[in-house]
Amino acid sequence: MLTLTERPLVASHKGVVGSGQGTSDEALISAIAAGDRRAMHFLYARHSVRVYRFVRRLTNSSSLAEDLVSEVFIDAWRGAPGFKAKSQVSTWLLAIARNKALSAMRVRLDEQLDDEMATAIADPADDAETVANKRDRTAIVQHCLSQLSPPHREVLDLVYYHEKSIDEVARIVGAPENTVKTRMFYARRRMENLLKAAGLESGRTCA
Repeated sequence: MLTLTERPLVASHKGVVGSGQGTSDEALISAIAAGDRRAMHFLYARHSVRVYRFVRRLTNSSSLAEDLVSEVFIDAWRGAPGFKAKSQVSTWLLAIARNKALSAMRVRLDEQLDDEMATAIADPADDAETVANKRDRTAIVQHCLSQLSPPHREVLDLVYYHEKSIDEVARIVGAPENTVKTRMFYARRRMENLLKAAGLESGRTCA
């Protein structure tokens, strides 16, 4: 569980943050920078699942991802005063998460990705056969993703699962935009070949 005990709650931000809903990420960061723990918890509630899924896919470890999520938001708490709004808050958080994941990675890079991604969640309107087909398809996609190199895998993950632009991906991974574009080109081509070999059409499979 996230614990924040370094600064007292700043009363002056209660009116700004309110319930947290409708408050922009940037406003939450400003409140956090002033020591507002409620704003920190609102930010955590808004982005923790996104960060967890990103770290989990990078590390192939649910337990490690769970451990790192709290560390990411502790770093965000400490780093909020220095946030310059040069990128989206979500981009900033994912960059922190990536650095944490790469530092803590203890599993083989080619290990199969965890098969509990959000796309495997069943639609209540689906019948048993449809649910099974979706899960089979998701498992195939995950297996194909796990065969990509880490740099190719992470750019696909950021673009398709986190809907980041090339510019934002470049900021997160710390590489020039042209490098990211090149990685995307080869990652898509490799993924397309893997999916065809597995009997799936590529199209928007990663989305």
